[in-house]
Amino acid sequence: MLQLNIIDETSPLKAVILGTAESCGPTPRPEEAYDPKSLEHILAGTYPKEADMVKEMEGFNQVFKKYDVTVYRPEVLKDCNQIFSRDIAFVIEDKIFHSNILPDREREFEAIQGVLDLISPENIIRPPEEVHVEGGDVMPWHDYIFVGTYTAEDYPSYITARTNKAAVQFLQEQFPNKKVKSFELRKSNTIAKENALHLDCCFQPVGKNKAILHKNGFLIEEEYHWLVNYFGKENVFEITADEMYQMFSNVFSISPNVVVSERSFTRLNHWLREQGFTVEEIAYSEIAKQEGLLRCSTLPLIRE
Repeated sequence: MLQLNIIDETSPLKAVILGTAESCGPTPRPEEAYDPKSLEHILAGTYPKEADMVKEMEGFNQVFKKYDVTVYRPEVLKDCNQIFSRDIAFVIEDKIFHSNILPDREREFEAIQGVLDLISPENIIRPPEEVHVEGGDVMPWHDYIFVGTYTAEDYPSYITARTNKAAVQFLQEQFPNKKVKSFELRKSNTIAKENALHLDCCFQPVGKNKAILHKNGFLIEEEYHWLVNYFGKENVFEITADEMYQMFSNVFSISPNVVVSERSFTRLNHWLREQGFTVEEIAYSEIAKQEGLLRCSTLPLIRE
């Protein structure tokens, strides 16, 4: 059996589900796009090819092998995009939560049944229907659970609004001993640079006390300042709108000292090395065209 254990974003990783780009299907039609960045590439004819994305994910897999991480992969479904395993579920402490996601993505959750079979059933939790939540919006960080949300009245009109107010209350009930801190995200169905699809698209902790942040991803300035104060201004790497668009904050920590990053993120990678991190650079720019990157394509199960 798997003893799930996740209390933060950076402790040494022991087991993870890495999505798959195999059989991810033809280029979607514009009306099938889940986010503005994918739509941009569909319309421009630059939407990523399956073979390129398979290769990029294999590069990520090799880094996990190097650090002796146990990697699980979903069962490959025909013509189904299964790259972003972070969307379908997330682990906090010893429990795995089934995200209530867009109904046509339910199959993606079923494709990790092989892993679920290794987890004690009482630790697999399906939130009630009114709770909308995706793993990209949920970040356990010691005593806190940081949650990206969108709670305005026009929530239903945004396909990019993935986590609602009910999710924040639900998580607080599940973990009464933790502080659930929510952040309102800026949403746009049409302009990628104005859209923070998930919290990890504009914020991510690295190491023990540092963070990558993009101010404009947050609708409420005080909430952004809360994070700056929490981590300390000197520990924050502030990214530009263009860098948010390229997914600079969506790197992935294998341990407090090792960060996997996209090789083109020159400015960030330089800063990380200056801070003493080992940076494992890989090619992931094709996958980035779907408004997701390294953190989005992983579902950590066990950290030390």
